[in-house]
Amino acid sequence: MRVVLADDERMVRTALRVIIDAEPGLTVVGEAATGAEALSAVRELRPDVVLMDVRMPQTDGIRATEQILATMDEPPRIVVVTTFENDSSVYDALRAGASGFLLKRAAPDELIQAVRLVASGDSLLFPAAVRALAAEHGRRERAAAPPPWAARLTGREAAVLRLMATGLTNAAIAARLGIGAATVKSHVAAVLAKTGARDRTQAVIAAYESGFVRPG
Repeated sequence: MRVVLADDERMVRTALRVIIDAEPGLTVVGEAATGAEALSAVRELRPDVVLMDVRMPQTDGIRATEQILATMDEPPRIVVVTTFENDSSVYDALRAGASGFLLKRAAPDELIQAVRLVASGDSLLFPAAVRALAAEHGRRERAAAPPPWAARLTGREAAVLRLMATGLTNAAIAARLGIGAATVKSHVAAVLAKTGARDRTQAVIAAYESGFVRPG
């Protein structure tokens, strides 16, 4: 699994590289100190995952995320790495297409788990702090009418989306609903198609902002 590190602090990149390269099956293939360098590195190296700092000079992580996702046919999964979990820029990066976020103070095993989960696309990297941030933005931006896609969801797909919003994995959703994991995977794919979301995180953001899922 190939990883690119984008952070303007060399010490942060070095620490991340040591942790990732020590893990079997993971390797850091490139580094970047700016958003522009991150875009170039991703285009050249074709990683599976990018760990993207939000605040970088020249081009920040939000803009770099937008550019990567808009200009590549098969873009990598992007994890936002940040110092503050309540930073509104984290939410902006998620809306731009990042698949999740991670605090810089996270333990090494949390970092490795985040990379593997996002790369697999099977599990939602969406901690409670970000869910709360999404819910707060949703309260401010929520439309009065239900979203058009809501009427296209089956009852089971709607239930799966609500459980996705709590951060449950496919396996956990399957256990909760008493159905097979393969069936859950099919429902998730249908939810993404009907909401127009690129991944689980984007689907959950859409659910919160539209009012389909409400805090609590």
